[in-house]
Amino acid sequence: MKILVVGTGAREHAIVHALASEAAAGGEAHELHAAPGNPGMATQAALHPVDANDGRAVAALARSLAVDLVVVGPEAPLVAGVADAVREAGVPCFGPSAEAARLEGSKAFAKDVMATAGVPTAMAHVCTTVDEVAAALDAFGAPYVVKDDGLAAGKGVVVTSDRDAALAHAREALEARGDEGRVVVEEYLDGPEVSLFCLSDGAAVVPMVPAQDFKRVGDDDAGPNTGGMGAYTPLDWTPSGLVAEVVERIAQPTVDEMARRGTPFSGVLYVGLALTSRGTRVVEFNARFGDPEIQAVLARLRTPLSGVMQAAATGALAQVEPLRWSDEAVVNVVVASQGYPESPRKGDPITGIADAEALDGVHVLHAGTAVADGGALVSAGGRVLSVVGRGADLASARAAAYAGVATIGLDGAHHRSDIALKAERGEVAVPPA
Repeated sequence: MKILVVGTGAREHAIVHALASEAAAGGEAHELHAAPGNPGMATQAALHPVDANDGRAVAALARSLAVDLVVVGPEAPLVAGVADAVREAGVPCFGPSAEAARLEGSKAFAKDVMATAGVPTAMAHVCTTVDEVAAALDAFGAPYVVKDDGLAAGKGVVVTSDRDAALAHAREALEARGDEGRVVVEEYLDGPEVSLFCLSDGAAVVPMVPAQDFKRVGDDDAGPNTGGMGAYTPLDWTPSGLVAEVVERIAQPTVDEMARRGTPFSGVLYVGLALTSRGTRVVEFNARFGDPEIQAVLARLRTPLSGVMQAAATGALAQVEPLRWSDEAVVNVVVASQGYPESPRKGDPITGIADAEALDGVHVLHAGTAVADGGALVSAGGRVLSVVGRGADLASARAAAYAGVATIGLDGAHHRSDIALKAERGEVAVPPA
């Protein structure tokens, strides 16, 4: 197949890596393209300097390359309607329409869909003024949960026991969006969080395996929220019927409701969950693979990703056999630049990637990287690399990932040292009912 992957981050590199790995596993060798891609993808795909948010440009590139499938990775192009433009050009596309992507683009819209579909989620108030936010905070009490209604690159949510900090976040979000500003104030959900990706063609739903990510910048969940500092899979501590429950009570009803509204959801529905003392609850929906979780999940996938995405894009997902998975554990550790998440420094040289990938069970995915004028690889964003380690269990997967991180040279870089540590120690548990 000829496949074009749209995006620049580690999520898109993970997709390219999985597609390229199919040939090594005895499958089809694909002709891969990325727009605009990143330096790490360049060894596996041809890069094209096209704006990922420009639907016309992406569709024109897809036509000129005569690709069989376009995969839109990030949320911003999806909300901007890039998938719509590609489909209008007659090219199959993995990714929801702009209307369907409102499940991520608007927290208020997602709450309305969940309410109509009977999906279990946190109680919430949609607020348009600071006074409304203050009333909602007092109604729910601490800890306070405040979410920007629009896209915020994974950093639009504040969970805090500081009422002033919650109000400040709401005020900033409302002012940033002017007359269109809205924030969602929710009740706090106890219990560990889980990410589950559910593929859909607008009707059928096929689940992947659960993963858990780490949002806070520091060890022991200290510091501000980030786009994600690491993830792991499998989650041996989750209830045995969790995936089936999520498909039956959450993903399928949501997909059915979107179809009923005339905006079928085709692509991947990211279901962010809290396993609370009152049962499974939806924290949020996203309209794409989550980063950093998908880097870990795809490392375990044994069913060819290309065929699954093509089936989702062409309405044939019901014909796909249950996905096959490796029994390995996978841990992804994000290496971030100095100053991330507040003010990431850029332009620092990066070394040691080849040494990391020479280690058994380790591969490295690029996120915020670029090639300087002199040809050196340098940092170009907050989250710079994802170092993925595989092993027979979480202990060996963690050891592999952190051995890879140790070889990376990046001045001022930081990472969490506790990704999957509590799970390895058996310290993660669902609260009793």
